Amino acid sequence: MDIKSNEIYSPDMPMGLDFALAKNQAAKDYFYGLPEVAQKRVIEHTHLIQSKDEMQAFADSLVKTGGLFNSTPSIRV
Repeated sequence: MDIKSNEIYSPDMPMGLDFALAKNQAAKDYFYGLPEVAQKRVIEHTHLIQSKDEMQAFADSLVKTGGLFNSTPSIRV
């Protein structure tokens, strides 16, 4: 596995999130630019996601909404 210096590898990283981020470089850069505590909150939220399409939409939303969870205040970091 090739890990960039700004990426935090975690065995807790859901495979679906990893695949979704791999398809969206801007979302991946955004996620790995977050502090570790914020990354953990993103990961925690993924446990509510039930499909590949929903996971991809969630990953894409990291950058489309202009910031982390702008449309979902209950899980702000």
